[in-house]
Amino acid sequence: MSRLGFPVRVKFIPFLAYRLTLHRPESARPTKPPHRNWTLSFRKRHPQIEARIVRALDWNRHDKNIYPKITHWFEVIGEVLRDPEILAGNVYNMDETGVMPPMLDSVKVLVGKDDSRKYRGARVKRTTITAIECISGDGRYLNPMIIWPANTHRNNWTTLSTPGWQYACSESGYTDSYISLQWLKRIFDPETKERADGKPRVLICDGFGSHETLEVLEFCLENKIILCRLASHTSHKTQPCDVSVFGPLKSAYREEVERLERGGVNAIGKEHFTSLYSRARSRAFTPRNIRAGFSACGLFPFNPDRVLRGIPKPPDESTISVSQGMPGSAS
Repeated sequence: MSRLGFPVRVKFIPFLAYRLTLHRPESARPTKPPHRNWTLSFRKRHPQIEARIVRALDWNRHDKNIYPKITHWFEVIGEVLRDPEILAGNVYNMDETGVMPPMLDSVKVLVGKDDSRKYRGARVKRTTITAIECISGDGRYLNPMIIWPANTHRNNWTTLSTPGWQYACSESGYTDSYISLQWLKRIFDPETKERADGKPRVLICDGFGSHETLEVLEFCLENKIILCRLASHTSHKTQPCDVSVFGPLKSAYREEVERLERGGVNAIGKEHFTSLYSRARSRAFTPRNIRAGFSACGLFPFNPDRVLRGIPKPPDESTISVSQGMPGSAS
């Protein structure tokens, strides 16, 4: 788990071990949870493991350059993808994107030569709605989870029928531990489990660490979901969602907003979001865009040089080689 970026806190280990024993036949289960010194005994039985005090550190401050972090990322994910059980269709990238319902942008317009204004009038409701999106290595995408910046969901916000979409609320409008677990249970697991047919599923994510509760880790462990965390501040190079679909998604959304405004709608709010987002999403989330993202990020085909060759190496440091010896890897 620590190798993949999700070290388990020492105090959680006895509880996690006990929960794992519940999968044994009833006659083989322990009668009570591990005692307080069980973790110490566990470490003695596994000398390759040690307890270590770590502090929270922004990955951006960890190195002067992202090259070493991305090199390490490819070493980790390369080892995961070498497993013949891991198929492109079972490798997913999840990320969240924030959308402001009006989402206006600078546009080219016709004005009089003596008109010095560089702005246009618009009524803006400044609120951000978050969408959790997930795409696969073979070009598919899952239903989104929409997070309203509110305490409760109102039916008049979902003016368009969106079968399969899930909704949640948080005061900030962003994900939290509870919403992350609900996304796993309500969207990711049911929409990917049957297709996996018992094989492991890989979930690549950025920023999921702030939500890495014991319940999330336990759910993934029980359901053969391998969590792989991207290094912070590298998603513009290593995350397929960022590289290939979120840009076209935002552009398409802005165009939908413009179209609605030209139709006479003066103020765009939550009640317009599902309709606007659905149309923009169908334009951006194409199999071609999705596969292009995984390719550009060096994942399918596995080719770290696709990313590393565009990043300057840190001075006075030798380059760490990354194995290219994967089935179907690009040279």
